[in-house]
This record gives sequence, structure tokens and C-alpha cells, in this order.
Amino acid sequence: MLGGLIVLFFHFIAAPFAVVHALLFKRDHRAALGWISVSILFPIAGPLLYFFFGVNRIHHSAREVTGWKSTLPYFGYERGEVFLPQELPPKSDDHPLAHVGWRTTVTPLIGGNKVTFLENGDAFYPRLIEAIKSAQARVWISSYIFSGNGIGMEIAAALINAVKRGVDTRVLVDGVGAWYSLHSLRRRLQDMGVRYVEFLPLRLLPPSLHINLRNHRKIAVIDTDYAFFGGLNIDDRHFVAAPRIDNPHKDVHFELYGPAAVSLAEAFARDWYAATREVLAARIGKGEERGNARARVIEDGPDESLDRLAMTLMGLVGGARQRIRIMTPYFLPHRELMGALQGAAVRGIRVEVLLPQRSNLRYVDWATQHSLWELLQWGVRVGLKPPPFAHSKLFMVDDDYVLAGSANLDPRSLRLNFEVGVELFDTALAATVNHYLDDAWKDAQILRLEDLDQRSIPVRLRDGFFWLFSAYL
Repeated sequence: MLGGLIVLFFHFIAAPFAVVHALLFKRDHRAALGWISVSILFPIAGPLLYFFFGVNRIHHSAREVTGWKSTLPYFGYERGEVFLPQELPPKSDDHPLAHVGWRTTVTPLIGGNKVTFLENGDAFYPRLIEAIKSAQARVWISSYIFSGNGIGMEIAAALINAVKRGVDTRVLVDGVGAWYSLHSLRRRLQDMGVRYVEFLPLRLLPPSLHINLRNHRKIAVIDTDYAFFGGLNIDDRHFVAAPRIDNPHKDVHFELYGPAAVSLAEAFARDWYAATREVLAARIGKGEERGNARARVIEDGPDESLDRLAMTLMGLVGGARQRIRIMTPYFLPHRELMGALQGAAVRGIRVEVLLPQRSNLRYVDWATQHSLWELLQWGVRVGLKPPPFAHSKLFMVDDDYVLAGSANLDPRSLRLNFEVGVELFDTALAATVNHYLDDAWKDAQILRLEDLDQRSIPVRLRDGFFWLFSAYL
């Protein structure tokens, strides 16, 4: 009797429920069709599989982390807040590409900034330590990895001295990224008065096992109008000119003086609230104008800011007039962005994608290799840079626009992680970034379509297998 009732429940309640849920809320028609078919053909196993693997809990969980509460969990569309302002951007945002970021964030460009390009940890870490030593009001640092030895110890010493001077000193480290270092500085920093917090730390009791929802942002805010952002963690692997490990990672960071620093402070404050439920005052005084760069911070994550960076990238590709230059360590763009890059190449735009010859995640390299032919076929130039590992994350359009930050061009960054990007409109800075990219291309291996076609069947099968899991790599 009980078994019959269970069978009836799955046939007439659970299976139809799974079909309706997939039909209403799945973003991809192929995924919806697949789950609907499984639920109809296997009315007992299908709904169970859909409940555990088909219902997207990431967006809901991310919004709960940032303070949002739902009365009806897991019911709703997987999307962020949509702004689409009807009014035109401020008159100061006169660059054609400035409209893209305005539409995705409803945030105007902030002028009066001085932005400096910092190559590798050799340039960034000394500037950061000096900034901490000169801080008078606050030092807020967010990093995916904060190593417990080497440069991490040096920065920790500067932070402890800042506490002794009465500076509000806070460190936010991702809960998964903290495991990359065998020696944690958490206890030492906390004992010396530094407010050290981990973002969604992994623990069994109470259960918190979020492998996704990682805070991948790298931000440092000093006082009112001084900040750093980019792709460098706090770790010895980013020393390249004077390497401290055998396999250094080349990457870039940016130093920002000016009013836009408060936007990075606001991003830190929101992350701090998500981790602690403590509200911070991001604005302390008014930042002075320091230069000519205009900047806009774009926060992106699986919460209400979902798709901001993805849609910004799509708009930028569509608005390019001459060329697009991309440098990223991990390249698994979604179908829409892949199509946009193909379309740009067909329009005669010079599209360049520079990737590492070998990243630290070989399975990502293999998945990438499986789909690169789609770009090569339509004239996109793809280069593979030999070691040291090219970890830089740069997106340039038309030699006068730079988008930099923490995000890679893969689903993990654009769908699962909390990331930050900063749009920079500064001709002099763009020239510096262009020069950096020119140098990076000098020793790159130019990938040809024939190279991919000559892969053996076992290699193609391996690449295709890992490509199947692109959304989770």
C-alpha cells in the first residue's frame, strides 16, 4: 500500500512539479528540455535527480549570504536586478562605450582619478606596504588568498603596526582561498587587533560547505581616496622579477588615487556585511581629484548583481570599432560571448585572445582547447604564452578603454564567484596596458586551426570530456 502511494506521488505530483519548474525557471532551453524529458520518462528517478542537480540553489544562496530573505525558496528566475535606465548617462560620460556600463550598473563614471599600472608582485607589494604604513584612518584588504608566509608575513607586520597607530584595520579572506596557504595568519592577526574574517568558511557544524559562492575580489582601500585592485593575491607566487618560487604567476594590479576609491570601499563594505552582518561606513570624507582618469566599479556575483560583467562584456564587444584585446588565464566564455567575438571578427574588428600555454588547471586548458576552433575559424587571433604562467586579466577595446579586475572569462567567475571589475577611461593608461600586451605577444605561440585539427582522437575525447563540465570548472 505504502509503495503504491509513493509511486502515485511521483507520477502525479513530483514529476509534473519538476516539469513545470523546469519549464518556468530554467534559463537554457536545452537544459529545460533535458530535465523535462528525464522527469517524464523516469517519473521516480527523474524528479529526484532534478531536485538534487537541476534546481539552481546558487543564486538563492548567494542572495541569502548578502542579506536577502525569501519566503518561497528556489522559486524565481535565475537573474540579477535589471536596471536599464531610460535617461541618458551624465554628459561627462561622453565616450561611446561609457553607455554600456551605465546601462548595466546605473552608476556614472567618476572622474579625477590617477591610476597607475603595477606589473606583478614586485611592483604591487612594496606600494601596498608603504600605503599601509602611511594610513591614518583605515586599511581594508580583501583577497582570495592571503599567504601565511613570505610576503604575507611582511604585510601582516605592517597591518599590526597600523593597529597600534589606531587605524581601522580589516582583512577579508575567502573561506576556500584560505586553505591555499598551509600557514594561516588568522590567529596572529586577530590576537594583535586586526579584524580578520573569512568569507563563507568551510565547516561541518553548523554546515557550511559552499564550494561555489567564493569571494574572488582583490581590493585594498587606504583612508579616503586611495585604493588598489586587480588580479594579484597576497602570495609569493606573484614575484616574477625576483622569483621566490619555481613557478611564478605573472599578473597585474592597479593603484588608484581619487574619488573612485570610495566605490571600492563600498564593495568591500558590502562583502564585510555579507560575512559578518556588520555595517561599515564606506564614505569618510570627500576624495580629492588626483588625475584625469575616469573610472567605474562593476560588482558582479551570483546575487542581485548577476550578469553585470557578462552583459558589459557583450556590450563592449558589440561597440568595438577597431580591435579587442583579451588576456585571461582561463577562457571558457558562454555561447553568447563566443558568438559576439565571432561577429566582431566578421565585421572586420581585430580580435586577439592571449592565453597561457599551460595554466595551473590543466583540465581547464583541455576544455578550452575543445572550443577554440570556433574562434579561429572566423579569424580571431589566439596566442599561447609560454611560462611563467600568464595570470593577468585584461580586456581592452579600441586602444582607449580598459576593463581590469579579478574576473576570468569563465563560468566560475561570471556565474559563481563574487568578482569586481573596474572600467578605466584614460588614454595614457591604455597606452601602458597596450605596451604590456604587445610585450606579452612577442613570445606567444600563434595557434592555428590546423593545430587543433591535428589532435589525436584520444586527445580530442579528453578535451571534449572536460568541456562537458565547463559550467563548473
